[in-house]
Amino acid sequence: MKYYLYNPLANNGIKSHVPGAELIDASKLDYHDFFEGLNEDDEVVLIGGDGTVNYLINHVDPEKIKNNIYLFGNGTGNDFLNDINEKPGREVLLNPYLVNLPVATVKGKEYRFVDNMSFGIDGYCCEEADKIKAKKPNKKINYTAIAIKGLLYAFKPRHAWVEVDGREYEFDNCWLAPAMKGRYCGGGMMLAPGQDRMSDKLTVIIYMSRSKIKSLKNFPLIFEGKHVELTDMVKVIPGKKIHVRFSEPCAVQIDGETILDVTEYWAEQK
Repeated sequence: MKYYLYNPLANNGIKSHVPGAELIDASKLDYHDFFEGLNEDDEVVLIGGDGTVNYLINHVDPEKIKNNIYLFGNGTGNDFLNDINEKPGREVLLNPYLVNLPVATVKGKEYRFVDNMSFGIDGYCCEEADKIKAKKPNKKINYTAIAIKGLLYAFKPRHAWVEVDGREYEFDNCWLAPAMKGRYCGGGMMLAPGQDRMSDKLTVIIYMSRSKIKSLKNFPLIFEGKHVELTDMVKVIPGKKIHVRFSEPCAVQIDGETILDVTEYWAEQK
């Protein structure tokens, strides 16, 4: 039997994909009990985006799941599908990508992630998007417009202390300092063009500049991954164990899910 689990916040178009299928609200599901009760030949389809996958991997140990799990992408963010060169609207087997997932630690709590653990203006964008969704649930979010507003005046860059595999770095005027499992972040930004999600390392990307105009002018390069050529304002640091600390708190996002008022995070590729 095939079970369809949907994210109620990203439930568009699935009825035409599987007419008559019984849909299960994943937000009301005990994942552990659900998977324990499945037969060996049962299959599961997750309907949603990056946040839907993140919800799964943080509510059950994905490496203990014996059944085939598929993603039918139709959420607001599809960075995972972009990274594996797939498109929304079809069932994609997830199991090969749910092993050896990295773990982020924020405020003493651990979170698995499949795409990225991002700190800085990307977290700010998710924070602002959440505010818009709360006021206007059906409004389409323009993350680029939010980022431009942040770069121009709404977000203040931080001083950052970064440690990767025991080596310490320090950066002024840091706008962004994510730990990347995949290449994409923020709904289409290719922050880490050289990152391979099947490797045994993460990639830290430092985007920094004292000039807001320079930061804004070069920001569009991120969508094609060309920002890494700007070696005076972008640092690329691969590693297994990462610790990032900012001089002032701001929001972080983990696969699109927001955590507010964070000063530091740890990320580790097991």
